[in-house]
Amino acid sequence: MSRIISGFAGNLSLAVPRAGTRPTSDRVREALFSSLDARDEIAGRRVLDLYAGTGGLGLEAASRGAASVVLVDKAPAAAKALRKNVDAVLARAPRGRAPRVDVVAQPVRSYLVGSAAPVDLVFFDPPYELSAADLGADLAALLPSLAPDGLVVVERAARDGEPAWPAGLGVDTSKKYGDTTVWYALRD
Repeated sequence: MSRIISGFAGNLSLAVPRAGTRPTSDRVREALFSSLDARDEIAGRRVLDLYAGTGGLGLEAASRGAASVVLVDKAPAAAKALRKNVDAVLARAPRGRAPRVDVVAQPVRSYLVGSAAPVDLVFFDPPYELSAADLGADLAALLPSLAPDGLVVVERAARDGEPAWPAGLGVDTSKKYGDTTVWYALRD
């Protein structure tokens, strides 16, 4: 089971597709969002959740005060679950103060190449089988849309090691949670 931890949709259970997703554990998500809250990286931010799956990361940000969220996943089952989860989260939003949340059902790289909308906070939580080269290419494709003070959060299996950061993006810090590592990167 995956759920929203805090904010206006706190404790809401999220729909999870039967296969093809690996939702971020509550433990990792709670630690990640505590860190983001401490950095003041959520309220009013434009958020992009790539390889969104259930939308747990992006919808957590929406529940905690992000201004807008775009959830991107190419899998039809994930897109269906995302739409259901968006509806459930927005139904709990304070009247007149719901964030804008969009679901985009297309491959991450094609979305990034065609997008010019600036974003402040980006979650990369790709499937573990995504190659390091593909992750690096997706990170590079993101750079034109990343705001000058934007933050990129990458969640990977600890065994995969540090991502290959493209020129213009560098690691700020990382945290390990069991077999998962979360990397925080900023514009150089």
